[in-house]
Amino acid sequence: MNRRKFLKVVSAGAAAAALRSSAGAALPSAQTPNIVYILADDLGYGDVKCLNANGKIATPNMDRFAAAGMTFTDAHGSSAVCTPSRYNILTGRYNWRSTLQHGVLSGYSKPLIKPDQLTVPSLLKQYGYHSACIGKWHLGMDMAPARHAADTTALEAKWPIDFTKPILNGPTTRGFDYYFGISSSADMPPFDFIENDHWTEIPTVEKKWVRQGPAAADYQAVNVLPTLTRKAVAYINERAKTGTPFFLYLPLNSPHAPIVPSPEFKGKSGINDYADFVMETDWAIGEVLQALEQNGFTQNTLVMVASDNGCSPVAGYPELLEHGHNPSYLFRGMKSDIWDGGHRIPFIVRWPGKVVAGSQSDQLVCLGDLLATCADMLGAKLPDNAGEDSVSILPALLGIAHGPLREAIVYHSIEGRFGIQQGNWKLELCPGSGGWSNGAWSNPSDIDAAAQGLPLLQLYDVSVDMGEKNNLQASHPDIIDRLTKLLEKYVADGRSTPGAPQKNDHPVDIFKKQLNKPPKTAATKNGEPEPD
Repeated sequence: MNRRKFLKVVSAGAAAAALRSSAGAALPSAQTPNIVYILADDLGYGDVKCLNANGKIATPNMDRFAAAGMTFTDAHGSSAVCTPSRYNILTGRYNWRSTLQHGVLSGYSKPLIKPDQLTVPSLLKQYGYHSACIGKWHLGMDMAPARHAADTTALEAKWPIDFTKPILNGPTTRGFDYYFGISSSADMPPFDFIENDHWTEIPTVEKKWVRQGPAAADYQAVNVLPTLTRKAVAYINERAKTGTPFFLYLPLNSPHAPIVPSPEFKGKSGINDYADFVMETDWAIGEVLQALEQNGFTQNTLVMVASDNGCSPVAGYPELLEHGHNPSYLFRGMKSDIWDGGHRIPFIVRWPGKVVAGSQSDQLVCLGDLLATCADMLGAKLPDNAGEDSVSILPALLGIAHGPLREAIVYHSIEGRFGIQQGNWKLELCPGSGGWSNGAWSNPSDIDAAAQGLPLLQLYDVSVDMGEKNNLQASHPDIIDRLTKLLEKYVADGRSTPGAPQKNDHPVDIFKKQLNKPPKTAATKNGEPEPD
């Protein structure tokens, strides 16, 4: 079908939608590239040596990759934690429009992406792409409920699911042709690999990596990253035998907890296990890039390398800082927080012949811009009920952008606190971190900030205050009013891009003022890591 005409977007049980012609920066069909999207897990902006001159962790593969492509210096996850950012990447929709209003999913959670939701792979499938997801899913799936206790062993009777039955509504029902990976983070049970719709090995034991749960006898957390890397390389090798374009979404499990560098990398950094794991993550990226080169794919493959959010406190910030290494670079906060340390991430793109080698962009971009970028590249305009918050970065990649591509960007912390940035001005609708930061380096939690009498809102001019230290809320009420109204409009319209208004899946409270007060129970967990 002509890529300039209407086509059907088919999702399981969904009515057909149309992709309308676009006068964007579409490429000739002969230039349709393969697409590889590598997503590191909890990799801080400052962990990549080419982004942080003072960094102490060697990342030679990412450094060479950046030298051959474009580095985005103002890229962000839509959220400061895992699940929400992944939802945004695949749907082009802000995570807080879904039913997940804070926190993350567990390893047993139900699907977060609706069956009729257009995703990046389901879009690309309409243009002949074969797609694979290899890695950490963390977006939910339907697992068969546990069998009757009489039909199980005493150990199996403790488990909530039946591992002998197929998995429903997983990645292969959300647009992907092939899936291999783990249901969530490597520190969340079940500890077992999934291929397409089944477990690769029936769990017979329980193991523990932070959390305890059912595990395959041969499963070891230390083997997850090498296994995913081998699978990704094998997939690329297999695609070389075909003549069709492919999309590989590779969400790695590293350097997220459990921090388990392989023996070959243990101690290699001379700093700590986290630094070693970052080096192994860099190795994994290098293996994928080498596979592309060996199969002759480099020249016609668009490769993106990113992280889902900022670095986690389990990385051992005090020890890293003692060695002169700050995973958050010059940004305030860490994973989970509303400050930039929570969601400002490394984002590097290579596309030989299209993206200028060694170039840099200061465009304000979001991980969720992938869907609109793919549509623009293929000459399609997304239907109104898809990619509601996705903006094409293709003009930036091709060097033809004139002015900002994005009107504004909305941020979201693990606690569900909101922030919005337009140009140099960043407004945060909470008094403190909005996340786990709780006192360290003068970064109070929301409860502590409110108790200290700090303003309930934060406003920063990030062009001169990258570290978000000088709160200007008192002197710029007009900017606060403007940004608040813009955020309210984005919520009410169900979208932040041009198009017909849409509905959110859940009521959205942008202020959540109750989170500024201690809970009524004696104990509070504010500031302590939640499951992720």
